[in-house]
Amino acid sequence: MISCFQHLPCRLGEGPLWVKDRLYWFDILDKRLYHCASDDSDTQVVQFQEHFSAAALTNTADLLLASETALWRFNPSTQALTPLIALEADNPVTRSNDGRADRQGGFWIGTMGKKAEAKAGSIYRYYQGELRCLRRDLTITNAICFAPDGRTAYFADTDLGQIYQWRLDAQGWPEGEPSIFVDLSSQGISPDGAVIDSQGYLWSAQWGSSRLVSYQPNGIEDKVIHLPVSQPSCPAFGGTDLSRLFVTSARDGLSAEALRQEPLAGSVLEVKLPLPLKGYPEGVVQL
Repeated sequence: MISCFQHLPCRLGEGPLWVKDRLYWFDILDKRLYHCASDDSDTQVVQFQEHFSAAALTNTADLLLASETALWRFNPSTQALTPLIALEADNPVTRSNDGRADRQGGFWIGTMGKKAEAKAGSIYRYYQGELRCLRRDLTITNAICFAPDGRTAYFADTDLGQIYQWRLDAQGWPEGEPSIFVDLSSQGISPDGAVIDSQGYLWSAQWGSSRLVSYQPNGIEDKVIHLPVSQPSCPAFGGTDLSRLFVTSARDGLSAEALRQEPLAGSVLEVKLPLPLKGYPEGVVQL
């Protein structure tokens, strides 16, 4: 069963993250962070002056946020922002996009062109105060997530229709070159954000296809869930036992007629999953 968890239509909803008893998510294009309680009450909005796109838990009371110019510490109570380190601040073409904490206490963040310029994007890792570029020449970075044992990273270039897997060492640094995990290019399907569940299955929101699809650790398709929005952007597990699955979506680029046919476009959806399926706890960035 699929329901609308929060009907605050975002131009580009992204980066959902469950924090204690609240869901956080971004509208990248309108430069906002939303968060609300688990029962869809007490909705709050934080307005930024630039594009923000991803968040992570930290070992402090603050969250880590990624924007088009930096990584930041964010205090949810006071809404205070403190810069941690610059992120392509000298490149006005790009902004941050998908990101997630890894299992070793680091944070991976992808960038992309604000107009999806070809090969303008990169993937970085922030670890122990250092920001290191891991890969360049990507167009639309997405699907950053990590196997439960922390030894495999996943990412996608949405423009190519491919999800990759990358072996990691014990400290969370990549070893060798990534390989293709799932290739959707021949189907014309665009993999967007992704998250890992407790079995190590990867759940992929597929932009333009109205689909949320889970893949086994060997890359074989497991479940296909059809959504009432054409542009799902990223899934996130939440709830006290991580048995709730939320999916952000977007309305940007849809015609007036498409929006009439798709009234939930830009909303946060909730997918009811069969028990005992549930998520795996998010990584925690060590600041």
